[in-house]
Formats: sequence, structure tokens, C-alpha cells
Amino acid sequence: MTAQILDGKATAAAIKSDLTVRVAALKAQGITPGLGTLLVGDDPGSRWYVNGKHRDCAQVGIGSIQRELPDTATQEEIEDVVRELNDNPDCTGYIVQLPLPKGIDTNRVLELMDPAKDADGLHPMNLGRLVLNEAGPLPCTPQGVVQLLRHHDVEINGAHVVVVGRGVTIGRSIPLLLTRKSENATVTQCHTGTRDLAAQLKQADIIVAAAGSPHIIRPEYVKPGAAVLDVGVSRDEEGKIVGDVHPGVAEVAGWISPNPGGVGPMTRAQLLVNVVEAAERDAAAAASVSAD
Repeated sequence: MTAQILDGKATAAAIKSDLTVRVAALKAQGITPGLGTLLVGDDPGSRWYVNGKHRDCAQVGIGSIQRELPDTATQEEIEDVVRELNDNPDCTGYIVQLPLPKGIDTNRVLELMDPAKDADGLHPMNLGRLVLNEAGPLPCTPQGVVQLLRHHDVEINGAHVVVVGRGVTIGRSIPLLLTRKSENATVTQCHTGTRDLAAQLKQADIIVAAAGSPHIIRPEYVKPGAAVLDVGVSRDEEGKIVGDVHPGVAEVAGWISPNPGGVGPMTRAQLLVNVVEAAERDAAAAASVSAD
């Protein structure tokens, strides 16, 4: 068996096509959604990610607001830019590109963000809303995983999902999404400290690998026909970027997401979704006020 591909690029393109129509409808009402980014320092990887996000914006008609600071920026200087983006009417939503330089209190910076403008869906208030099953921006990578599975008609309802990883960006938040009634999955959360990871993985209908541990998901651990999503990023002994899933898994799994080209494009697409949905909420609120 050779696994079918969970094609993140094609799925993200379909999402962008839908967003283009929705952005045009907003512009017809005099509203142009805008995505802001704050980049501190000149890390090539971070700059590549930020530039990609603004290219995505241009494709669907979202405005771009770019803010950059040197890696010598102080806590106060970074927080000043966050406050400016909070107050900027052209900025519907924004992200602070992580990681921030050493010595910066990242949590303090993130907590200062306006939760309504949290394009990443990782503000403490929005994660709390997710726990309470209230509306708000959703974490981009976890929601990207859900949409990728849905687009390919992989059954989530009633499925046993094993999540490997416990980071805030994916591991902590994706079980919250998958156990909502709309998804209705049963989730087991594992990590690098799990005693018998193989035994847990062998029971999984769906595996979400987000440990950042090279090739931790091996072919012999995977149930034939399972869907396997590789979200991990790390480097091997030679310095090459690799995922969490061993290449041989493609011969056992029913579905597999390539890395790169699987979940990554979905993360970026979901960022745009969060911005457009925030603009639509603003438009609905403005219409309600004018109706009164």
C-alpha cells in the first residue's frame, strides 16, 4: 500500500479562492481586511515566513501592515509596536513572529495583544474561549489539520486520534479542537516522555506528529490505513530539516501529509481565514449599530 497524499497546497488554494470572494464582498461594504506582522531581528527563517504571509495576503486582497525592529529592540520598544497595532484601524488582525530575542518576555508581549486582533489564535483569552467552546479565532495549525482532513473526507467523527507533542502551538490546543462535538474524535495525547509510544500509535486511526523529534513515527508503529500528519520540524545530525514521520510510513498509512507541503500551507491559509472572519465580525457589528 502506498498512502494517498493529504495535499495542503491544493486545499489551501481552495480556501484562498473562497476568501478572495469574501474579501471582495467586504470591500464592497467599504471594509478592507488588513494583516499586520511584527518581526524582531533578521532571522532568515522568520523573514521567509513573514514574507510568505504577505504574499498570501496579496493573493486574496488583504492589506499588509509590516512592522520590523532590530534584534536589539527592548521590551518597551516591542510593546509600543504591539499597542500601535492594537490601535491601528487598518489592522484587522496581526501576528508577532516568534521566537523573540533572548531576554524578551514573550508571554507579556502576547498578553498585551488585543484578543480580537489575534490572528494566530494563541492569545490566552482565545485559548480560554476554545476551552469554553465559545467563538473566537482558532489556532492556525490545529485548525489547518482539521480542515485538511475534512477536505480529503478522512473520517474524524468517532476516530481515535493520537497527538504526539505538547507544545502550545499544536500539541496543547489540537485536542481541544478535535474533541468538540463538531469533530467528535477521541484523543490520546503523547509526548517524548510517553513510556510505550509504539503501543499508543498502533491504536490510532489518525496520528498528528508534532514532537519536533526526527522520525519518531516509524512504519512499524502505524496501523495500516491510518492517516498520518507530520507537523514536526527539527534537524538531523547533518543539519538537514526533517519531520517527525519516517519516510517508510508512506508504505503503511492510508493517508499522509508531506512535510513540507502538507500542514504548512494550511497554517498560512487559516491565518487569512482568521483575519477575514474578524473583518466579517466587525462588519456585522457595524451593520447592527447602524440598524439601531
